[in-house]
Amino acid sequence: MDTQTGFSKFQDKFTVLVIPIAFMISVFVYFFVMGAPSNFQGNNSANSPLQGNYLGIIYRGGYIVPLLMTLLIIVLTFSLERYYTIKKAHGNLPPVKFVARLKEYLAKDDIQGAKAECDRVQGSVASVAKSTLDKYEQMEKDKIMTKEQKILDIQKNIEEATSLELPSLEEHLPALATITSLATLLGLLGTVLGMIRSFAAMANAGAPDSVALASGISEALVNTAFGIGSAAIAMVAYGYFTTRIDKLTYAIDEAGYSIAQTFAAKH
Repeated sequence: MDTQTGFSKFQDKFTVLVIPIAFMISVFVYFFVMGAPSNFQGNNSANSPLQGNYLGIIYRGGYIVPLLMTLLIIVLTFSLERYYTIKKAHGNLPPVKFVARLKEYLAKDDIQGAKAECDRVQGSVASVAKSTLDKYEQMEKDKIMTKEQKILDIQKNIEEATSLELPSLEEHLPALATITSLATLLGLLGTVLGMIRSFAAMANAGAPDSVALASGISEALVNTAFGIGSAAIAMVAYGYFTTRIDKLTYAIDEAGYSIAQTFAAKH
């Protein structure tokens, strides 16, 4: 329990720190890397970007760019963190194979062997299974409760153990889902603001300048590309992690159901 509490506190601190750190990195990259004078004509960031210099072109996207960069860094950071967390939750054996082995032990009524397998495999499925096996042994020794009450108690233990595991697996997934929409909207906002600036500049200049207009539009569309790209990465990551968590949840349910059914059949 102390280990779980410590890990939970670490996750909370990690979540709180990621956003400001990502924003500071984005601002630094925007002003000092993309906005470096060497990326622009005349070695001056107030001028047009050099031909083919994408850093300068992105810099011209305006102050929405560092916000989009912040979202992208958050997506990448949370995705890496979720990948390693869920990989660890799978344990040392694929959940499907672990459940199959667990059933073999249960079929032989080898509870100690099943618990030893849980210790060897580790991970979320094994953690729930071992907790349920402990309850299984406890119910075997109980001489007061009825069989139905014992089965209900085992099922309750399964639900409680599962409810402790799932929140840690789903951490940061709501943020990825939110960024999927937020990045797209921010990108469109940056594009609209860029188009307004471009047409306002054209109106003030008098005669239409097709080159200047095309340049302004291309710079404005940088925000759309950045926003859609970030949203696409967030969407793919969210779908991938959701699928892996669903597989873990199914394995947990299957393991718990097998243990409860074994108890019902043998007692």
